[in-house]
Amino acid sequence: MRWISDHEYLHQKDGSVFLHNLITGNNSEFLSSITFDQVAASDYVVSADKRYVAFKSNWTKIWRHSFTASYSLYDLADSTFLSTPDIPHRVHLFAWAPIGNKMAFVWENDVYVKTSPTAKAIQVTSNGKHNNILNGIPDWVYEEEMFSSYEAMWWSPGGRYLAYAEFNDTLVQNIEYSWYGKEQQVVLFFYSDHYLATVTWVTDERIAVQWQKRRQNELRFQIYDFSIVGNTWIENALEVRHKRPPPHVFPPPSPPFSPSNPTLSADKDGFYIYTSLHGPSHNTIYYSSNQYGHKPGGRNVYKITLGATPPTTQCLTCTLNEDRCQYNSAYFSHDASFFRMDCSGPGLPLYTLRDNRDAEMQVLEDNMALEGLLSEIHMPTMRRGFIKQGEFNLWYQMTLPPGFDKSKKYPLLIDVYAGPCSQKADYRYRLGWAAYLASTEKVIVASFDGRGSGYQGDKLMHSIYRRLGTYEVEDQITAAKEFTNMGFVDKGRIAIWGWSYGGYVTSMVLGAGSGVFKCGMAVAPVSKWDYYDTIYTERYMNQPSENLEFYKNSTVTARAKNFKSVQYLLVHGTADDNVHFQQAAQISAALVEEQVDFEAMWYTDKDHGLDGSANQHVYTHMSHFLQRCFSNE
Repeated sequence: MRWISDHEYLHQKDGSVFLHNLITGNNSEFLSSITFDQVAASDYVVSADKRYVAFKSNWTKIWRHSFTASYSLYDLADSTFLSTPDIPHRVHLFAWAPIGNKMAFVWENDVYVKTSPTAKAIQVTSNGKHNNILNGIPDWVYEEEMFSSYEAMWWSPGGRYLAYAEFNDTLVQNIEYSWYGKEQQVVLFFYSDHYLATVTWVTDERIAVQWQKRRQNELRFQIYDFSIVGNTWIENALEVRHKRPPPHVFPPPSPPFSPSNPTLSADKDGFYIYTSLHGPSHNTIYYSSNQYGHKPGGRNVYKITLGATPPTTQCLTCTLNEDRCQYNSAYFSHDASFFRMDCSGPGLPLYTLRDNRDAEMQVLEDNMALEGLLSEIHMPTMRRGFIKQGEFNLWYQMTLPPGFDKSKKYPLLIDVYAGPCSQKADYRYRLGWAAYLASTEKVIVASFDGRGSGYQGDKLMHSIYRRLGTYEVEDQITAAKEFTNMGFVDKGRIAIWGWSYGGYVTSMVLGAGSGVFKCGMAVAPVSKWDYYDTIYTERYMNQPSENLEFYKNSTVTARAKNFKSVQYLLVHGTADDNVHFQQAAQISAALVEEQVDFEAMWYTDKDHGLDGSANQHVYTHMSHFLQRCFSNE
C-alpha cells in the first residue's frame, strides 16, 4: 500500500496496481501486470503529479540499503514508455520531486537533474569517482550507521532546489582484506570533525541541518536561509546544541516543523517517536509511544490537539482489539485525513484503514485464513514478565512449548541481541525459528532486555556507555539463573545464541566461565571493537586513545581459554561487509591457540545477512548443533 494523496492509495495485487479513492469509494486499475512485464520491472515509483511512472528493473544489491537499478519512464496519459537515453542503464539512486515531475538521479557518483521526463539531463556534479568522491549517495559507514538509507540528496518541498551531500573518501584506505588500520580521520565539508546527521527542508528557501560531534554526544541544529542577494545560503542565528550520552537510535529523527514550533520530549522513564506532524490548519501532532499500560514492549499511536488549553492528548490505538493489538503503528495519508493502522501483535497481525476521527473504514487484512490453518497445529504460547534488578524492571519473553507443564524440566535457549538501545522482549507476533524449536524440539526460547537496552529511559540505556561487553553480558547470565529458579528449566541444558551484536554477547557470555551454559552459537560476532566501524564503535566507546582499558577488556579473544568448558559454534560469511570475517578469524585463532575444540561454519561469499540458500542452511545447522548439545549423552 502506498499513499499518493490525502485520500488515494495504490495497492498491488496479482501483479497489477490498483488505485483506491477513499472519498468516492472508486477502485480502478492503475498499472497492469502486462506493463510491468514489458520491462521486467520489480517495482515502481509514481511522479507527484501522477502523470509518469518510473519502473525499476535489474535490481542489484550493493550493501544493506544500496543498490543499482534500471529505470524506464512510462507516460500514463499516452500509455507509452518514453525514450530516455540520458538515463543510464545502471543508476544508483532515482528520486521524483515532491511536486510535478522533475527528477534527480545518481550515476557513477555524480548527481543529475531532469526538469521533466522529456527534458535533457543536467549534470550537477562532475567530480564523482568510485570509492573516492560520492555525490548524492552516502559511503558505506554513513549508509550503515548514520542515514540507514542510500539517499544523500533531498528535494525542497516545492521542488525548486535539490540539496545533496558529497562524501570524500580519498583518505580512507582501500584494501582487499579486512583490517582496522590507523585511527580513522573524519573531515567534513562545513564542519571539521563533525558528522552530518540529517537534512530537512523547511520551505523552498530554508533548510535545517543537524550535525554531530565525532563523539556523538553533542547535536547541533542549524538553520540555513537562501538569500537572493548573491544567490547564497546564509547561516541563520538559530543554533541549538544538545549534549548527552548517545543512544543507539541514530540517525537523530528529522525535525518536524510548524509555524507555532511545538515540541515534545521524552521523559527519563520512557520515549516518544514522532510519526507525523501537520501544520496550523490541522493543529495536530501524531506520535508513537510505549507509555500505555507500563509495558515497554508495547507501542501505540497518539494524537495531540494543539488548539486546546492545555493541549489534549488522545490515544488512537490503546483500546482497539487490545488482546490482539498491543504493538501498533500508523501510516498516514499526505495530510493525515486517513491512516493505515498496523497491528503487529501479540495476536496475528491486523491491518485496517481509519480516518482522523479514529473511525474504522475498512479491514485490509485480518489473517483469518492463517488463523484457520494455525488452529489445526499445536502452537507455542508466550509468557512475558520482568525481573527486578535494583531500581530496574528488566523484561523478558518466553516462547513455551505446546502443552507446557511447569512441573516438567525443559531445555532453555537464550536468544540474545543486547546491543545499545535494543529491545527483544516486546509484543510483536513472530512465527520463526523460536516457534519451531518450541513446537518440535520442546525447547523454551527466551529473550531478555538487560542494562543497556532501550525504551525504558536514559539511565538504563546509558548503563553500558563506554563499557560495551560488561553489564549487558552479565545480565544475560543473571537472567539464565533467574529462569532456572522458576522451576521448569533444566539447568544442565541451557544454551545461548545471537547474531551480530548478539553473536558478540553470546561469545562473551560463554567466555565468562560462569558454568551456567552448556553451549552457544555465535553468528557474525564482533571479536574486538578495534575492528568495527568508527561511527558505531566511537558512539559507544569513544576512540581507543580515550578509553583504552575498556577496549582491551571487551574482547572475546581474551576469554578464549574459558571456552574449554562449553560447546561453541562459530558462524560467519566470508563477504561480510559489516562485521568483517576478520572478527571470526581472530576468535578462531585465539581458540586454536588455547587448544579449544569448537565447531565453525563459513559461508563463502555471503554477507552479514547470510541470505539465499545459506539462510536455510545456517538454521538447519544450528538446529542440529542444538540437538547434540541438549542430548543426554
